[in-house]
Parts: sequence; C-alpha cells; structure tokens
Amino acid sequence: MDLSERAEITRQIAVEAGELASTCFRQIDTLKIEKKGHQDFVSEADREVELLVRRHLADIFPEDAIVGEEHAPTKGSSGFTWVIDPIDGTANFVSAIPAWVVVIAGVENGQTCIGVIHDPCHDETFVAVRGQGATLNGRPISVARDSMIGDGTIGVGHSNRIATQKAAQLVAAILDAGGMFHRNASGALSLAYVASGRLLGYSEAHMNAWDCLAGQLLVAEAGGRVEDQDADRMIADGGRVIVAAPRVFDDLLRLSETAFA
Repeated sequence: MDLSERAEITRQIAVEAGELASTCFRQIDTLKIEKKGHQDFVSEADREVELLVRRHLADIFPEDAIVGEEHAPTKGSSGFTWVIDPIDGTANFVSAIPAWVVVIAGVENGQTCIGVIHDPCHDETFVAVRGQGATLNGRPISVARDSMIGDGTIGVGHSNRIATQKAAQLVAAILDAGGMFHRNASGALSLAYVASGRLLGYSEAHMNAWDCLAGQLLVAEAGGRVEDQDADRMIADGGRVIVAAPRVFDDLLRLSETAFA
C-alpha cells in the first residue's frame, strides 16, 4: 500500500474519531475529567477516541507500531509507526471551547510521511503526504509565502516544562518586531493554520510528538520552513518546534532562540 492510500485511510479514521469526540463534546457535562497537571487535562473522550483510532490502525496495519498520548505504545515489525493525539486541545474541549482536533501522523525511517489534523467543530481536515503537498478538505493549501513578520500573526505555545517568562519574552519580542501573537491552546491546530496561511508561524519551546509531527509535515508540504528534527527522537523525547512562512522563519527562529535561552 502506498503513502497516498495510507493517508486516505488515515483521513477516514480521523473523521470517524472526530465524530465520536464531537458526541462527547456535546455531552461534556457528563464526562469524567482528570487533571494531570497545570492546565493539563484528560477526559474519558481522550481515552475512548484514542482506543477507536488504535483499533482501526491495528486492524488495517497489524505490523505497524502505535504511539499515543493516553495509552501505552504497541510495538510493530514493519518499521512504520503511527503517532496519535486523540484530542489536541483538551483544555479547550473540557471548557466547551471549539478549538480542538484529532491528530494522526505516520513515521518511517525517522521522517514523518503522513500527517492528518481533523477539526470536527469546523468540518476541516488537513492532510499532508511527504513529497505530495498539503490539502484542506481536498484542496491544495499554501503558507503565506510573501508575508513578513509584521504582516500578520504568530502562534505561540507554552509548555509546562519551560519557565513561564520564556514564552512571555517571545510574545514581547514578536510585538516589538511589529507582529501580533496568537494562542489557542491547541498546538496542532495552530500548525495547521500556519500551513493554510492563516498564521505566519508557530513557536513552542517543547512539544510532544503527537502534538506536532503531523503539523510540521503540513507546514513543510505547504511550502513553509520547519526546524529540522528526527521524528523518532521526537517520539522518544519531544523537543522545540519552530515553523513559519519562508520570509518569517529566520526572524522567528532568532527571536525564539533569544527568548528560550
């Protein structure tokens, strides 16, 4: 099965997972919600949606490994690994804010090959296949190729692993450079917005693989620049994520490195 076929199956799985998550979202008052840390939540929906995705992937691709945010990893023999975030933006989800997504990435030989980010609340599905471009609901998308940092808005993430003032320093630096900042508490959704030209870039000092791999591929395939990383290492440890439109990337990298130092 080639990557295009795998990507289409992944898209279908993400849409079905989004339907289950949406049902839970409409019944949010009845869900059990746990707090894992500061601004870090997990709900019944996260666990059930991930189990649904895992079942489908295991049935269709039984030799592939699976890594997800809410359940233990499963080993595979094929060399291909699926990386799942069942609901990225759980803090939004549990607060009834419609800014959350289902995220699935496919990784092989240290490279992300497939990235799918599905936004059920707005019926938007972003898909990227390595070497084949990026789409939104089947139509090609592009980053804001001609924009400079002062022409739009930069997404800024914050990790609990990093001192609070570092994110604040980056926000201040973006404002000083003539730009504007945006935070929607879903890193994956923000990355999809960079790929589609809605945001000029995105920076976060530390992200987990399930939050970022799909979005990084989307940005790269949509003509943006992405800080080089080994996907297998990101699965193991996570790391810094900086992506942007071509004429914004160098400035955002410079501002981020200064702020995160």
